[in-house]
Amino acid sequence: MILLSRRSLLAIAAVVDIALHARPNPVAAKHLANRHDLPPRHLETMLQALVRAGILKGVRGPRGGYELAVERRRITAGDIVRAAMNSTGEDSMPPVPVSALVSEVIGPVVESAGRTFLDELDRVTVEDLCRTATEKSTDRIDGVMDFTI
Repeated sequence: MILLSRRSLLAIAAVVDIALHARPNPVAAKHLANRHDLPPRHLETMLQALVRAGILKGVRGPRGGYELAVERRRITAGDIVRAAMNSTGEDSMPPVPVSALVSEVIGPVVESAGRTFLDELDRVTVEDLCRTATEKSTDRIDGVMDFTI
């Protein structure tokens, strides 16, 4: 069971993909979308949120795209999830129930679980995920080879 939202899962996948493929040129959103079978417009808002959070850097121009803004050992999965969660609009969400049961019993348990979950994600860096991807040869699995020397 995956507890992450699709947006958070996509954000982690995008950052790791960019970390793996952004040499020597930045990764275009179009190429990222192709590798993950998504429409590019679906990615752009999320990628921009990651830029605003200081995780990615946008590069303009014909060879533009996205690259990491900091070293991959300094970015955690928790950082990425927080950026993805902060970028979602709460306007379309239903209201949270207001009651003593929610505020005094359920809310504190859920908040504690959320903190524990994010603490665990903070222990995993993009470097860790890239190392695992390389060990598992995910580039070959996805049908895309990285020939960068």
